[in-house]
Amino acid sequence: MQAKNDDPIVVTGMGAVTPLGVGVQTNWERLLAGRSGIVRNDRFDVTDYAAKVAGLVPRKEDDPQGFDPLDYVDSKDLKKMDLFIQYSMAATEEALLQSGWAPDSETAKERTATIIATGVGGFPAMTNASSVIAEKGPRRLSPFTVPSFLGNMAAGHISIRYGFKGTIGSPITACAASAQAIGDGVRLLRAGDADVVVCGGADACVDPVAIGGFAAARALCTKYNDEPEQASRPFDENHAGFVLSEGAATLVLERESHAKARGATIIGKVHGYGTCADAYHLTALAPGGEGGVRSMKLAFKDADLVPDQIDYVNAHSTSTPVGDEAEIAAIHSVFGDRGKSLAVNSTKASIGHLLGAAGAIEAVYSLMALATQTVPPGLNIDQPIDPAAQYELANDGPVLRKIDYVLSNGFGFGGVNATLIFGR
Repeated sequence: MQAKNDDPIVVTGMGAVTPLGVGVQTNWERLLAGRSGIVRNDRFDVTDYAAKVAGLVPRKEDDPQGFDPLDYVDSKDLKKMDLFIQYSMAATEEALLQSGWAPDSETAKERTATIIATGVGGFPAMTNASSVIAEKGPRRLSPFTVPSFLGNMAAGHISIRYGFKGTIGSPITACAASAQAIGDGVRLLRAGDADVVVCGGADACVDPVAIGGFAAARALCTKYNDEPEQASRPFDENHAGFVLSEGAATLVLERESHAKARGATIIGKVHGYGTCADAYHLTALAPGGEGGVRSMKLAFKDADLVPDQIDYVNAHSTSTPVGDEAEIAAIHSVFGDRGKSLAVNSTKASIGHLLGAAGAIEAVYSLMALATQTVPPGLNIDQPIDPAAQYELANDGPVLRKIDYVLSNGFGFGGVNATLIFGR
């Protein structure tokens, strides 16, 4: 894929549902304020679980900026959608309203693509269905059981609601999924296969099996159960595993000429995308982050940029020792000893790990950093690991500085690497 800078890909709408609340502005304000969305997990009884914290989307009854599915979905349709779909519907409504994209012609609808990723899909619906069979028998299952958990159904519901008839897809590449969804959108636009792409990701599997399974793999943080806001510690010496979180984010992409022709406000640009495979291990990054290095270099080639032009890296870093060390080695390999001229941190410190939605929400935060010329704070980096310590970590709070380009990484189980480069 070759960059076509004469008519770049731009972002005209964004939406977010995260443990910090509903809405991009709410997320950004709370992120800059140093708020944490990680709490004691009350979704189910965690007495017998080693990991007792999670990043939960707040309920509207507890937080005015929280989530109420009935704000976005008719009550009769709720049983057709597991939670990840509901979150995606909310994020997409916000993104489309901001972009002003509401096509009423058949041609425009046929030229609108929908690419919504997920890492897991409707995991709670699947585990609940298993319980129903075990306790009551298969005849008690809802006819909506399967449609409620299929990974592509967030994209399906969005396409149906808004009448988008272009390409539809759903990458399921674990924690790189929504970064790849954005990359897929870029490629569709560059190839001329769409005029607008609604893309992003959603996951909502804070569920007994998911928590138990990730804990069995020793991937989750169990060290800060009494201090949830301290649990996610990317690039800190005391990182002890990731915090499972939930949410969704959606972006509206289009060509600059298309956006200007319809009078849309441009939020930022997607300059480059790179993706590759480690071909190394099911869950661990390749030594030294070799796959991440290749992914970043591919993104630079695509964008026709060089590392010295990047001002901020919103890292994938999930707060696992092995993953953090591999990624910071990759970043150092690509950027070298930039010192404080390069800001590096991971917004997962504030919201935990949204799995398949991680790349999309980090894209939103990256674009907000560009729009406001602000590096968001890197929470909980009390003792930075080497070589992270040399970079601007914003660990004392948000940092105002000139930001022209932001690089965002996404890595997933199976050895998936994806990198996006955003610009003003």
